[in-house]
Amino acid sequence: MKFVHVTLSVKDLEASLRFYQDVVGLEITRRFSSGSNSEIVFLSSGDTQVELISRPGQDVAEPGRGISMGFETQSLEDTMALVKEKGFETDGEISSPNPSVRFFFASDPDGYRVQFVHSEAEQ
Repeated sequence: MKFVHVTLSVKDLEASLRFYQDVVGLEITRRFSSGSNSEIVFLSSGDTQVELISRPGQDVAEPGRGISMGFETQSLEDTMALVKEKGFETDGEISSPNPSVRFFFASDPDGYRVQFVHSEAEQ
């Protein structure tokens, strides 16, 4: 089995696109209307895909409860600075559950938790 994508319902598609393009570095691979004023955008980087669905006027499910996505970064400090520079919130700290992994969480425009992680893989 292979992970294909994560789907997120979003309130403001353009704000979410700015987050996933400008902060995470994903690129739009498909964008289309899906009837009833719905719009769907797939973004990716290699095998990582995020599907954003915008349905104006429809409530977004309460995010942040057991849902998060993880993206690997080369520099947590630079990524945290970028998240803040772009006006998004972080949990304010870099955690390290063991000597080879460090991470922090940020919130996208709809409150979904996004983990930025750096791991030191043993050679």
